[in-house]
Amino acid sequence: MAEKKLLKRQWYCGAVGEAQVGSTITVYGWVNTKRELGGVTFIDLRDREGLLQIVVNEAFAEPGRLKEIGKETVLAVSGRVVKRARPNPELASGQVEVIAESIDILAASAVPPFVPENHAGVSEELRFKHRYIDLRNLDMQRNFKLRSKANLLARNFLDREGFLDIETPMLTNATPEGARDYLVPSRIYKGRMFALPQSPQQFKQLLMVSGFERYYQITRCFRDEDLRADRQPEFTQIDIEMSFAESHELFVIIERLVRDLFALRGFEVVLPFRRLPYQEALATYGSDKPDLRIPYTIKDFSADAAAWGSELLNAALAQGAKVKGLVIPAAGSFSRKQLDEINDAARKLGGKGVIWMKKAEDGFKSSLKVPPAAMAALFEKHKIASDALVLLIADAEPQALFLAGKLRELLGKEFQDKKKLEFLWVTDFPLFFYNEEEKRLDSNHHPFTAPRPEDIPLLASEPLQVKAIAYDLVLNGIEIGGGSQRIHDIALQKRIFQMLNLAEGEIEEKFGFFLSALTFGAPPHLGIALGFDRLLMLLTGEESIREVIAFPKTTSSLCLLTGSPSAVSQRQLDELGIAIKK
Repeated sequence: MAEKKLLKRQWYCGAVGEAQVGSTITVYGWVNTKRELGGVTFIDLRDREGLLQIVVNEAFAEPGRLKEIGKETVLAVSGRVVKRARPNPELASGQVEVIAESIDILAASAVPPFVPENHAGVSEELRFKHRYIDLRNLDMQRNFKLRSKANLLARNFLDREGFLDIETPMLTNATPEGARDYLVPSRIYKGRMFALPQSPQQFKQLLMVSGFERYYQITRCFRDEDLRADRQPEFTQIDIEMSFAESHELFVIIERLVRDLFALRGFEVVLPFRRLPYQEALATYGSDKPDLRIPYTIKDFSADAAAWGSELLNAALAQGAKVKGLVIPAAGSFSRKQLDEINDAARKLGGKGVIWMKKAEDGFKSSLKVPPAAMAALFEKHKIASDALVLLIADAEPQALFLAGKLRELLGKEFQDKKKLEFLWVTDFPLFFYNEEEKRLDSNHHPFTAPRPEDIPLLASEPLQVKAIAYDLVLNGIEIGGGSQRIHDIALQKRIFQMLNLAEGEIEEKFGFFLSALTFGAPPHLGIALGFDRLLMLLTGEESIREVIAFPKTTSSLCLLTGSPSAVSQRQLDELGIAIKK
């Protein structure tokens, strides 16, 4: 029996260069490609650092072994490093190649369902079912190396800032709303459930009551909700809480952390980030997470429209509607087909349609009967360029702003350069919103969010006018973090719970332990949670967070790799005291 060779990583394929010319080395990896040319076999060997060309010439002692080598076979190759006659500038190792002296097959591979380097043309279902092959793609490898570096950078940064890494429980109480919790049945206490945390919110606040003052955790959270490209049922967030601080101090820390994270990819992030109150964000961009790369802003044309003599607009204005609009530069040449597509998009979003106006060679044109003189006055008053297109929406103000915001995003796609970073703090959110379905107040963020002190008198009379000390961090139209100052006064916290229509028994059952803690000297504190997966998605330039999560779920919340969620045996259900209701 041949003596077994000891495995010892000397060099990564992508790290072999001209400094190793003349040396005999051993490299390990997977066969990316194999090609035969004139009696010489070329193998591109791949590991996590890149590709290295292996040359098997006529002098190779075991030519028969080459027939056993297919794509994705795992090899150990020993040989001499030489300079390539034809360098490949696209490879980090492209100046050199290895003349194989011995090849050991460490693991054969069946014919793969797809090859890693061509995964872009493969269905998501097939990629996720064979994720271990998909992850061999070098772009995916780079994504996860960057994720590891970002994780380490965040930990080191927060450690230098005096934050302590403290773990909080994965098994906890269900939230009062409950619908989005993943529940875990207790075998010992049949009929009772743990819940996986949507956030470690109460625990991190309790850590402030405990006197740790600065806490962080890069933690897993769980939410049972419909998925999108930037959502998963389990996700990772950088969770931060601090005592005896104002939001400005937290903003400065987070901005510096984000700047350092994006420097990992060579981005230069300009500080400080812009700040914009929630109401101003809606009025200007029609969104509480606007993409500032898009230069269009929303304008109010209600006063102008009132003078046009349009029965349609006058009827809408009489019912309290507003006329909101966008001025799109150099779009006056849009065809009727393009204008119809814009109108169709607005209708699909629930709108009544879009009114357009533009200047033509023979005067002004509009989809609404408006006197040319009125249109000319509008263009002159608002200094609208003659080649611009004006789009108008007449509706109740919230709906008009929503539709204008969506049209702004649709028509502004050409400005969405991934290399341009536009950060924004959106502040002063409403503390509550009215839940039409449940006919009650709901928290805009969560029930532990503090109202602005000057708005507390409005809690009794005008609760929907109360602003919160709450803030979201937005990058290029995507929310990457959210936080607030917390309520640390027990009387105010109880009052908020009651305003959310929570019964006394429910408050005690769900939050009794937390309220008790507030009676023992809770310091003023605030915090934030940054979506680590979303940050990585933006940092890598990917379109979906699934490209930066090793083993993601599909948009239907399935794990195609393992087949979960799956059925369990009747014995397990009986042990837990659970019956399946068909």
